[in-house]
Amino acid sequence: MFDDLPAKKTKADFPRVLTDMSIGELRSYIEELKAEISRTEDDIQRKQASRDAAASIFKS
Repeated sequence: MFDDLPAKKTKADFPRVLTDMSIGELRSYIEELKAEISRTEDDIQRKQASRDAAASIFKS
């Protein structure tokens, strides 16, 4: 049921020590961060839409 949820990040996962990472690992890490940012922005949009819908009901 919850298999589609991303794994929780731990303190060890973030922030990573960049000095020990190769260029390829750094690029991969950037892609992971971009995906997380996108996921977060999508959640903000959903919450904002829900908030706006609720606000419009109470303005009437």
